[in-house]
Amino acid sequence: MVLPDTPAPPVDVPGRGQLRARLRTSMGDLVVVLFEKECPRTVANFVALATGAVAWTDPRTGEKTRRPLYSGTVLHRVIPELSLAGGDPLGTGEGGPGWRFGAEIHKKLKHDRAGVLSMASDGLHNHGSQFFVTEAPAPWLDGKHTVFGRVIENVELVHEITHVPTDERDRPLEPIVLHEIQIYRA
Repeated sequence: MVLPDTPAPPVDVPGRGQLRARLRTSMGDLVVVLFEKECPRTVANFVALATGAVAWTDPRTGEKTRRPLYSGTVLHRVIPELSLAGGDPLGTGEGGPGWRFGAEIHKKLKHDRAGVLSMASDGLHNHGSQFFVTEAPAPWLDGKHTVFGRVIENVELVHEITHVPTDERDRPLEPIVLHEIQIYRA
């Protein structure tokens, strides 16, 4: 299902300051600032899926659930000198929340460094739950993927994760678990 391009619901996170996400992985934590003003729909979707604020369809069962989508998933693809990818409830790179929505591309938000958080997609109206974090600049991705955040703490962990041993599909041989994503303001 493709969602219409409607205004994003407000992100209901108490406090003041920047909206942040702490991605707690089995290899350590990444702290990301989220660009809620520039990408309100994308950030609202990410926050809602991270917190369980919205029901999504589990692709394994076809059932609606409000459990936090990202909790307990794996980073399903890591490519040295490029990125790590996660956010798939199936852990294969094929799953999502049961909907897709359009990109929020901004010329000022670029894949210009390590630690850029973007939505993974195979088209401008194909964003769901999957995301990636760059290990290095990737300018060929500009204009194709919504940049909606940036790692501000522990960016060196992205390098560590992208250099673990993988199989022929770039899947880590030892699963890297995304335990949870904590959303807060600071």
